[in-house]
Amino acid sequence: MHFEYPELLWLLTLIIPMVALYVYREIKGLHPSLIVSSSVPWTSGKGGFKKMMRHVPFVLRSLAISLIIIAIARPRSSSRLQKINTEGIDIVLDLDVSTSMLAMDFKPDRISAAKQIAIDFIAGRPSDRIGVVVFAGESYTQCPLTTDRATLINLIKDISCGLLQDGTAIGNGLATAVARLKDSQAKSKVIILLTDGVNNSGEISPDMAAEIAKTYGIRVYTIGIGAEGSAPYPVQTPYGVQIQQMTVQIDEALLKKVADTTGGKYFRATDNTKLMDIYGEIDKMERSRTTVDSFPVYRELFMYFALVALAALLLELFFRFFVTKSIPD
Repeated sequence: MHFEYPELLWLLTLIIPMVALYVYREIKGLHPSLIVSSSVPWTSGKGGFKKMMRHVPFVLRSLAISLIIIAIARPRSSSRLQKINTEGIDIVLDLDVSTSMLAMDFKPDRISAAKQIAIDFIAGRPSDRIGVVVFAGESYTQCPLTTDRATLINLIKDISCGLLQDGTAIGNGLATAVARLKDSQAKSKVIILLTDGVNNSGEISPDMAAEIAKTYGIRVYTIGIGAEGSAPYPVQTPYGVQIQQMTVQIDEALLKKVADTTGGKYFRATDNTKLMDIYGEIDKMERSRTTVDSFPVYRELFMYFALVALAALLLELFFRFFVTKSIPD
């Protein structure tokens, strides 16, 4: 047995001054007295045991306080170990957030669909560390590798187009994702890169970024997102936002080359369902389970101490009002 908050056990020292004060009052006779005409009933030698019983409420109260302090310190038992399975995979989602991701060939638009399906993908992998990188004309880390699903999902929800300089710097986005994974000791390291355009900016070429990923043993799955032909796109005009058809341009040859270089695979998503299926396929391919030993299984014990403390308090009340109430000092 061990305690989660052992420093709270120092509170047990409070019992010492309580006992000292009680003993001092007994020695000095600082307890209620009764004036009677004759002390014969109290000097006859009878009732010695009953007189000792008047100390029981104090003993019970001290015991209850001690047990409550122990319960608050949270005693736990870890007498057994359990083997657990973990995926042993680190994944970075590398999302294009250029303004072209506002196209409405996905419902309600590309960026919203990509975010929601990514969230569903994350929810299905509770044992992996997952991070998020976003890129447009430049790139940055939206969330480093983490197992904190709530924080990760909230940060994904905060992603929007227009926060970065516009453009499509695929190489920069991929290089930033590689930087998040290069020092990882995970059994498997994966980047899922999603874009809807052609590389047209950035200081690092996609080919160079792919070679760096290969050097660090990182697989890159690339996804081209966009309908075939053209897609409706909201355009700001002097008369307000109007929906116009824009030609879909995706450098599939480049995305295939990046995936092949790193041992990954290229996918083309033309609607929400297809994109969901792609994430499902990647999810099945990246399942490399490993067993971890010596994982302690804790059993909480505080409730036993708390129950005994409650019983001691109830007994104190019983003795105080029904047993020692009629015992003279």
